Amino acid sequence: MGFKAGLKLASVVLASTFILAACGSDDATSKESSAVAESEATSSEKMSSTETVALQDGSYLLEEKNLDDNGWSVVFGMTVEGGQITESTYDYVNDAGELKTKDAEYQKAMKDKVGTGPAEYIPAYNQALVDAQDPSAVEVVSGATHSHELFVEYAQQLVDAAAEGKTETIEIDN
Repeated sequence: MGFKAGLKLASVVLASTFILAACGSDDATSKESSAVAESEATSSEKMSSTETVALQDGSYLLEEKNLDDNGWSVVFGMTVEGGQITESTYDYVNDAGELKTKDAEYQKAMKDKVGTGPAEYIPAYNQALVDAQDPSAVEVVSGATHSHELFVEYAQQLVDAAAEGKTETIEIDN
């Protein structure tokens, strides 16, 4: 009876040691990974907050070459005066040259489906860029996530062009 109890105790201690060792190494790895991620995030934040890009005055334009599945393509203009973004004219155009923000049927259908439409979210994105002067600071409008992603991506391309003074139209082969 003493031998069996001793064997059980030894087994429990050995199993506990393996479990604690495994948990301990995972925990240390997790802590190390968290510290590295925090350090990288802090470095990234420092870089973006201290890195101010001077924009050159001018008009900048970006256009998608092809229509999307719904028959629209992005046209995006940005004006810089005094080193500041003073105007943003992000919108979509169809093959007839009509703007999505002026399409009452599209507005109604989208608003009924997701609660917002291009007549609301597109001007909001444009104004947010002028106000924030930073594409990444433009907040998403619920229901217009895809447009937000394109807006931020394309606005950054225009800001990069303005930083270099490149006023040639940026063409996106979408």
